[in-house]
Amino acid sequence: MEWRDRIISDPTVLVGKPVIKDTRISVELILGWLANGWTYKQILESYPHITREDILAALAFAEEMMRDEQHIAAHKAVA
Repeated sequence: MEWRDRIISDPTVLVGKPVIKDTRISVELILGWLANGWTYKQILESYPHITREDILAALAFAEEMMRDEQHIAAHKAVA
């Protein structure tokens, strides 16, 4: 999955947070839905203007950001 085709960061949209291209739906929001137990089907039914590939791109983006991270504050992750 090449997330760069679907995820953008524009300072004029949500203060530059990574979002699904041509939307105001942030990667953070998608990750939050999934973390709270939403299924792909629930997300797509609630937001029909995004696709399964957009959700996968958000996950691929998050995975790459975590892989490239040099230091993760464990105390924040545990809190």
